Amino acid sequence: MYATAFLDLPALQSASGTVTLPGSKSISNRVLLLSALSQGTTVVHDLLDSDDTRVMLAALRQLGCGVDVQGTTVTIDGLGGQLQHHNAIEFFMGNAGTAMRPLTAALAVLGGDFTLKGVPRMHERPIGDLVDALRLLGCSIDYLGNEGFPPLRIGQPTLQLDAPIRVRGDVSSQFLTALLMALPLASASQNIVIDVVGELISKPYIDITLNLLARYGIAVQREGWQRFTIPQGSRYQSPGHIHVEADASSASYFIALGAIAQGTGIRIQGVGAESIQGDIRFMDAAAAMGAHITSGANWLEIKRGAWPLRGITLDCNHIPDAAMTLAVMALYADAPTTLNNIASWRVKETDRIAAMATECRKLGAQIEEGADWLRIHPLPQGQWQRASIHTYDDHRVAMCFSLAAFNPDQVPVRIEDPQCVAKTFPDYFEALFSVAKAPQHNIPVICVDGPTASGKGTLASQVAQQLGYHYLDSGALYRVTAYAALQAGLDLAHDEDPIAALARHLPVRFEGDQIWLANSNVSEAIRTEEAGMNASKVSVLPKVRTALVALQHSFRRLPGLVADGRDMGTVIFPDAALKVFLTADAAQRAQRRHKQLISKGFSVTLEGLRADLEARDARDASRSVAPLKPAQDAVSLDNSSLSIEASVQQVLTWWQSKQAF
Repeated sequence: MYATAFLDLPALQSASGTVTLPGSKSISNRVLLLSALSQGTTVVHDLLDSDDTRVMLAALRQLGCGVDVQGTTVTIDGLGGQLQHHNAIEFFMGNAGTAMRPLTAALAVLGGDFTLKGVPRMHERPIGDLVDALRLLGCSIDYLGNEGFPPLRIGQPTLQLDAPIRVRGDVSSQFLTALLMALPLASASQNIVIDVVGELISKPYIDITLNLLARYGIAVQREGWQRFTIPQGSRYQSPGHIHVEADASSASYFIALGAIAQGTGIRIQGVGAESIQGDIRFMDAAAAMGAHITSGANWLEIKRGAWPLRGITLDCNHIPDAAMTLAVMALYADAPTTLNNIASWRVKETDRIAAMATECRKLGAQIEEGADWLRIHPLPQGQWQRASIHTYDDHRVAMCFSLAAFNPDQVPVRIEDPQCVAKTFPDYFEALFSVAKAPQHNIPVICVDGPTASGKGTLASQVAQQLGYHYLDSGALYRVTAYAALQAGLDLAHDEDPIAALARHLPVRFEGDQIWLANSNVSEAIRTEEAGMNASKVSVLPKVRTALVALQHSFRRLPGLVADGRDMGTVIFPDAALKVFLTADAAQRAQRRHKQLISKGFSVTLEGLRADLEARDARDASRSVAPLKPAQDAVSLDNSSLSIEASVQQVLTWWQSKQAF
């Protein structure tokens, strides 16, 4: 997951490959609460690991549920409808509506002394219609802030279940879902009837709820979409094991990607056309715009069909979350697209109608909006503008606008606060980059070259972390190659061909100051004096040097690269967008190296280190192959008196000056 302040997406050209989606947020949080309310133990497979599910799991632990998390498999020991802890508990619900609304209803019916609060945006999301319905039942709920909004205080109820319970259906389907999940807890002696007032929006989400209730032993009787009856004596029973479908809302971004991008197509694993999730019907809207889609039991394949895409007019009541993706697809269409019946967008993680309109305009598009509709005019080639997309702490805004990077004018797009995707799809950008393609010259590279002990490795790795880019420590590659060759039983002096073959596809990666070879952390193993001597042996082998040049080029991957070494800007990446030549006087470098070696237990002298560094500088500067020198277009940074933080900030400032956002 990218925890950077922003993520710059270079102009992307095509996309091909397979994406495996995370579990559905809507199903995951429903299943967690239903498992907690049930009698027995439930093993939940393929659970979504996200901010929203972590909020729900934390709440269940507070209530006394047994919760065992093993990757995406979670075992829940149910409470059997009886709370173990119900006094003075405060729940923090983040911005998770799929946790806040159902948990509020369940706790209000069961009773106790509970406070539920969230982030500031959660306190702006309406919950009054659900609270009104629960109060009519005899539940005790008080507002601790603004009337009609969280935070809430819940007390002991005096339940009155004789009359039908009325709830509005035209604000959020989560209110009805919350009642349907909570009221079986109170149905021991009589049927319970829920009447929906007004048109019920987002009906497919109610279908998900009813389907899952049936899996847990609750057979709700439905009369159209206006009356729901929970039979007397309903009781939650664990299904034992339950699998969470992949998220159909998350599928929308890759369905759209397949429709927009050139390439051989996108295959989505984990969800198919027969999904119980209403947002799977996004595929019909995408097909109407021109996408070519085929489907199996748990997979979809999408290819570009009509191009440009076709503008459409659509009632989006049945796909409220996924419909946001259509707004960005519409920029690639041949005529305006109108999305109707989307009033619920106004009360989501942000006002999504306003957000989508504002950010589409940044790209250059003409947008019209109303209380419950949005009209997007296409952006012809030649009119796209590079834009920094504000994401409003809304995961779907971030994911939607990543698709703008495939624009025909090849302008980059900046996504602010990319970590907001953690709400439902923590690895979204990694998944996107795994299938997206860009011309090599579009993938940005920052080079940090300099003499030994100048601090280039620390500087480069921290710049990479700040930008969310890959990192290459070129100086470690010969050490890792020698280590891997010895592990493979090769002779460093005589096995040039097999060592070169090994080096060409060396499974090495750099994570901060750690160096990994496949699944082994080799950081310490390659930093010994013996490892340095072994590196010298393989560095004189011409075929190994050639292989490692190719390996270094392979690190140039989306979204970008920061590479450090001695010839990154002069030999390996001569077209790098920013080249920094980092230096410090020999005395300062000797002091730094002295502290480093003393801390590791080595006995060294400052004078000896300084002499060694000066001799090495002379050798590096005079060697016949790739001598150490600044690239002609490099900027020089003397960090003799600078902290690492100041050095990092200087490089980022230089980098920002080259961006057009």
